[in-house]
Amino acid sequence: MPPRAVLGLSHTPLLGLNPLAADVEADLRGALARARALVRAFAPELIVLFFPDHFNGFFHEVMPAVCVGTEGAAVGDYGTPAGPVSVAAADALALATHLIDQEFDIAVSRRMRFDHGVAQPLDLLFGGLAAPPIVPVFINGAGPPAIVRAGRAIRLGQAVGRHFADDPRRILFLGSGGLSHDPPIPTLDHPDAALRERIIARFEPTPEQRAQRQARVIQAGRDLAAGTSDRKPLNPAWDTRIMDRLEQADWPALAALAEDEIVRAGGGSAHETKNWIAAFAAASGAALTTRERWYRAIPELIAGFGVMYREGA
Repeated sequence: MPPRAVLGLSHTPLLGLNPLAADVEADLRGALARARALVRAFAPELIVLFFPDHFNGFFHEVMPAVCVGTEGAAVGDYGTPAGPVSVAAADALALATHLIDQEFDIAVSRRMRFDHGVAQPLDLLFGGLAAPPIVPVFINGAGPPAIVRAGRAIRLGQAVGRHFADDPRRILFLGSGGLSHDPPIPTLDHPDAALRERIIARFEPTPEQRAQRQARVIQAGRDLAAGTSDRKPLNPAWDTRIMDRLEQADWPALAALAEDEIVRAGGGSAHETKNWIAAFAAASGAALTTRERWYRAIPELIAGFGVMYREGA
């Protein structure tokens, strides 16, 4: 098999916005630097990026479970880069066709909008949006009921891996998001009708609205670190168990993850872990070696922050 690599990488909109203790900052930046060095040494020619959205590109107005994009641009939320992203349109369309032929009922977007779930990992790994071409695969983790179940994420990833199995290029499968975290993202159960409308109808927030949203999330991170938050705490034991199962390719245990268990153990946004699951499943046809594994619970960032990189052929 041609060279393959997989990277599970947490993201957080609070990176660089909430201060961290010096040792935590150094530990995190060191892990990110090692991941960046490994990815650049691998020199991917194509990145298949499994990612979530935080009601910047996808809304309840029409909320797909899975969507492949053929073009897209980043909105620049939380200080992340904004602008066009290099999308491998022909590869994306071929993958979408393959998945539909395999009876995955996916959506296709000809003009995706990416938020920090895409822009931040590209920026951390490549210093901006000028990365190798990507095939973006959105996996809904925030808009029930069309949230992909864990077993389906495995089968989706495996189907993606089969599609690229004979591709001679150096391909990186990248899962963005997770692990345990419970940020203040509104749901349709919220009593405020205006907030419910904010996640139903597609709209472009004003700079003032973005600033207000950012301020709420910044304060939520500070409250979680101070122990004064009503959000679910981070769960290092659950996060470690997920990373163990991914590293061991324990697909039956991962497929058995129930939706209520994920939320109970990891928080409302722990569904993003399914991007890791899909990425590692996509790479499961290769003989991989773990080159980097790092984890730290960082409440200031509302993130059980994990980095796991495997490479092989």
